[in-house]
Amino acid sequence: MGLWLTLGSAITAEIGATAGFDWLLADGEHGPNDPLTITEQLRAAGQYPVSFVARARDGTGSSIGPLLDAGVQTIMVPKVQSAQQAEAIVRQLRYPPAGERGVAIGSVRASRWGAVEDYMREAAKQLCLIIQVETRAGLSNLSNLAGVGGVDAIFIGPNDLAAALGHAGQPSHPNVQSAIADAIYALTAARKPTGILVGNVEDGARYAEIGCRFIAMGSDAGTLARGLRDLAQKARNAMHCG
Repeated sequence: MGLWLTLGSAITAEIGATAGFDWLLADGEHGPNDPLTITEQLRAAGQYPVSFVARARDGTGSSIGPLLDAGVQTIMVPKVQSAQQAEAIVRQLRYPPAGERGVAIGSVRASRWGAVEDYMREAAKQLCLIIQVETRAGLSNLSNLAGVGGVDAIFIGPNDLAAALGHAGQPSHPNVQSAIADAIYALTAARKPTGILVGNVEDGARYAEIGCRFIAMGSDAGTLARGLRDLAQKARNAMHCG
């Protein structure tokens, strides 16, 4: 059970870390998050028993590398569509000669600025890669994506997938829901942990029932916006303000 962090706030991340979620995700694809704000959120959440994930802007080294150097150990990458693309992303999480991650040890937080012994040799063992399937091509290549070594889990992106399937803004459309369910069943059969983002607890429970292992129950921005609108409306009604 997770929470999407889009506001770029370490305070919000710490509140989320105390709320009872199992994991938090700082979203570097959308919203104001960048490597510095994600570092501050990672630091704020680090004292609590909650796992921390960061979503990179894309699968390039320039997007993933700064997050790894900051000490993020679980990376999510959006819009992965082929096994070749997934393999290239895996290489961004490995130092040469096994991969292409840029080498900076003594100057980065991940190694505690050089205090972690054998960091280069041990770092890859501590990392987790989650790729997102949210396009037609991704769905078509699902079995190949699930078989890529170094891909630890797959996350379904319902909103982008809905748009890709011709139902923009309608993730609850029957065709979209059918595609999502088929993907979850296939990934569960392949023993690949599967995740998804939902907008309500009922959808979360339904996806958990059919095999999802990690589910984001909403976002900080969405929860704040809905809560404040509800508060304002209730206050107006109570005070007969019209």
